[in-house]
Amino acid sequence: MVGFFRSGNLASRVFDRQFLSPRPGATVNTVRQFYENLVPSYTIYDIDCPDYSFRKFTDDGKYLVAFSRNHQDLIVYRPIWLTFSCHEECDSHDLPANAERFDSFFKQLYSISLASSNEYICKDFFLYMECHQYGLFATSTAQSNDSSATDGAIHGVPSIEKITFYLVRLEDGAILDEKAFCNDFINLAHSIGAYLYEDLVCIVSLRYQTIHVLQIRDSGSLVEVRRIGAFCREDDELFLYSHGQAAQGNSFLPGIKQRLLSYIFRKTWNEEPDQALRVQHLKKKFYFHFQDYVDLIIWKVQFLDRRHLFIKFGSVDGGVTRSTDQNLAFFAVYNMETTDIVSLYQQNSSEELYSLFEHYYDHFHANPQNSSHEKFISSHSNSVHALDQLCTIKNKASSSSQFVKKMMASLPYTCQSQSPSPYFDLSIFRYDEKLISAIDRHRHCTEHPIKFISVRQPNVVKFKIKPGSDSGGSDSRAKRISSFLFHPFFPLALSIQQTYMQPTVVNVHFRR
Repeated sequence: MVGFFRSGNLASRVFDRQFLSPRPGATVNTVRQFYENLVPSYTIYDIDCPDYSFRKFTDDGKYLVAFSRNHQDLIVYRPIWLTFSCHEECDSHDLPANAERFDSFFKQLYSISLASSNEYICKDFFLYMECHQYGLFATSTAQSNDSSATDGAIHGVPSIEKITFYLVRLEDGAILDEKAFCNDFINLAHSIGAYLYEDLVCIVSLRYQTIHVLQIRDSGSLVEVRRIGAFCREDDELFLYSHGQAAQGNSFLPGIKQRLLSYIFRKTWNEEPDQALRVQHLKKKFYFHFQDYVDLIIWKVQFLDRRHLFIKFGSVDGGVTRSTDQNLAFFAVYNMETTDIVSLYQQNSSEELYSLFEHYYDHFHANPQNSSHEKFISSHSNSVHALDQLCTIKNKASSSSQFVKKMMASLPYTCQSQSPSPYFDLSIFRYDEKLISAIDRHRHCTEHPIKFISVRQPNVVKFKIKPGSDSGGSDSRAKRISSFLFHPFFPLALSIQQTYMQPTVVNVHFRR
């Protein structure tokens, strides 16, 4: 694929595309090589733009989502391309003053109020359903850490008085439906507490240990189709009541916990073939750790397909603080139709799960309705360059178990957390992943521009991205963080630098 084009010249590549045919199934990857020539080579520093919190581009590239600074309003833009004219050769001129404005690149479609006076939009939460151009947003009230444990609530998990999910049609800003959770706790940061697969959304209630499976109908309504937690089947509660065994207080373990314990018991039972030693083996491996298993809670969930959930279990402390260093954690594959746990892996020592992670990573975030751009996100299961990076990290690790634990910390996969931009394609460009990557996270700012180097020509820097002001004269002692928003297919990117007690600096990087 790398040798398809005979030259690095853009015009020559266009002619090659006319007369040569790529291998079957390699057309998109071949066309993406054009991005070596189409790079964001020009930067407008500290562009004149509204004081909003810019979230991300949608994966189809049609919208840029932003929130107001008071976290009350949703603002949606449509990317447009900068156009201007001049009397002489344009490349020899600076851009006109009126071109160096945010509205030269983005057209505001609307601004709507999502949150009430005591609620705030979670600026890190946003999921996009491309087939209908629906956006899922979340608002919440302030978190309370001293809330009393009500019936069914997990002790030690904080409470939020109200969390509301809004389904918005991004085309016109119409709020189609909403779903509220009261006195609950859902991890909204980076959309960790929810996962979108086709038309299904699973939302994890940490406080009540319930997985709510919602369906987004074509009409734009949110309908709860399944609830997994205290009960696994729809008629479990009815069965208990009809037999006079209704659960009171904590007399019964939750249904999902019983499935987990049953699986661990059977697995431990089958590990020892000798009948005489089986009881001792159960005492040592199962009953000795029984309370630890009972205390496990659901941390995070994702869809593997329409029938299977990938669930992470851990301690209460790890679920709330997201610190997994000293906490026992398990991964389970759960079949929603049969209500059985199909397989179970321990985070710290599962070489089998790591092997699946290394060779079949794309299956952990597969979605049949992903955009054509998102299907080509680089990973170590589809890119030899990403696999080489992983092997290098693995060889440098001081301990195999610590390396496996570190890699498993990213599972379950966070929905829509990676940019599909071709500039993060590791078969085309190399860059320092400590400074910038496809993963949607804030980074510490650097004084020097971030270089994107051609893989085909290892000594050629194709373009640079520099967050912050052009002069670079800011106080180096101040803590500065930056984020990067890349359009999924245009040579267009935003770099956003935030410094404590100073105005936000937004730069626009584009091909001129």
